[in-house]
Amino acid sequence: MTSSDSSSAESRLATAKTVLTTAASVAATAMLARSLLQDYLPDEVHHYISYGFRSIFGYFSSQMTIIIEEFEGFAHNEVFEAAEAYLATKISPSNKRIKVSKHEKENNYNVTVERDEEVVDTYNGVKFQWILHCRHVESKNFHNPRDLNSTMRSEVRSFELNFHKKFKDIALESYLPFMVKRATLMKQEKKTLKIFTLSPENMYGNYSDAWTSVSLDHPSTFKTLAMDSDVKTSVMEDLDKFVKRRDFYKRVGKAWKRGYLLYGPPGTGKSSLIAAMANHLNFDIYDLELTAVNNNSELRRLLIATANRSILIVEDIDCSLELKDRTSDEPPRESDDVEDQRYKKVTLSGLLNFIDGLWSSCGDERIIIFTTNYKEKLDAALLRPGRMDMHIHMSYCTPSTFKALASNYLEIKEHRLFSKIEEGIEATEVTPAEVAEQLMRNDSVDKVLEGLIEFLKVKKIENELDKAKKEKEELENKEKTNKGKDSGVKKTGEVEEQLVRNDRVDKILEGLVELLKVKKIDNDQDKSQTEGDEQH
Repeated sequence: MTSSDSSSAESRLATAKTVLTTAASVAATAMLARSLLQDYLPDEVHHYISYGFRSIFGYFSSQMTIIIEEFEGFAHNEVFEAAEAYLATKISPSNKRIKVSKHEKENNYNVTVERDEEVVDTYNGVKFQWILHCRHVESKNFHNPRDLNSTMRSEVRSFELNFHKKFKDIALESYLPFMVKRATLMKQEKKTLKIFTLSPENMYGNYSDAWTSVSLDHPSTFKTLAMDSDVKTSVMEDLDKFVKRRDFYKRVGKAWKRGYLLYGPPGTGKSSLIAAMANHLNFDIYDLELTAVNNNSELRRLLIATANRSILIVEDIDCSLELKDRTSDEPPRESDDVEDQRYKKVTLSGLLNFIDGLWSSCGDERIIIFTTNYKEKLDAALLRPGRMDMHIHMSYCTPSTFKALASNYLEIKEHRLFSKIEEGIEATEVTPAEVAEQLMRNDSVDKVLEGLIEFLKVKKIENELDKAKKEKEELENKEKTNKGKDSGVKKTGEVEEQLVRNDRVDKILEGLVELLKVKKIDNDQDKSQTEGDEQH
């Protein structure tokens, strides 16, 4: 090797060392700067600087990024929720971190992407890269609807969707709609039914958090439901037709909702029917307690917070509120509360707008159910089609209802005692709940049915006694009313007689005073005589 070659090699080595030293120095400086930025700069400033660098490099990049945040204002972002469910099916062995959760009463595990993990999806030959980003915001004025424990520190989650710029139209017009639709179907398939109720402590924050839920494990189905077979078939057909008519409701210009009124005596299966409807449609239930709602505005906001494909129920609507007829001139009842009661009540007008007004269109595929024991107490405005479209009478037990109960509880279709039981049921007002209670009293089918026959005989006698007692009370009340009317007529006639006895006003009034004194003495004597008779 010549001296010139040796010198050239040493020069290249020195240059390489200089380059490596410089690169290491720059990397160390960058790491130090990054550490300082993360440790000493607020998250907001750090996020702003990062955004600036991404913007600079993005100018020269062929990639486009779509940001999908978890919330749009106070409302959940449907696209974010869909992405979270959809990407769980796209997790590959290259992903190092995932999240797994499961509720106690759920059958399936919920798998989701962990933060900063990249998930790659291919759609029609186009590559889409997803990354879940999370950042913390510390501010007294910031509140994340998911953060129920603290308003001082909240986590903001968002997905970044990256793809080549030339595929923007495919991403917005084809890929995202496909992803949302696919996620909706997936969630429906593995959905665990829930029942929601109002949470008073969360009523004044985000209204989606005002609803708290538990899993709905009610076993009632239309197959096991004990109700008149013709009515049951009619309800099932109506529900099936409703969920298939999205285009029909859109074409005729109506909100995609349907109202059902369940009415009848207590114990006739109204709650079981609601559970059967939820299981049949795979719809969640929102149990609305109207007495917990302060005013019409709050009612509307709670409606917005309910999900599509759900059943909203108001049980015992006649007892929930004093829903006075809107056309009535009757003044409102006085209250000890000094505040204006007009702003602290749900009114009939507000409830009607809630189920049939403009606000009722804020959602799709919803069912509204009212229940009552006394249909006649409800205002006619609540009952018309468009509000309560189908009225379902939950009647006393019928022969077909009994056969359904016998099949469910005793696992029998026929028995020699069925004819006697059906005769007793037709002659007696007895609820399905009372019959079901009798069917659980013994393990022997014969003893159970014999006991039911005796129960129906006793029940018939009790009903006749109650009916006679009620008729007697009504007759006594009517007699008291008529007696009061006769007394009033008699007194009015005596006063009129005094008024025509003289032409002078002073003489008439003096005579009227004397008459009142005499009547008072007579009334006192009658009262004393009545009390003496009662003592004897």
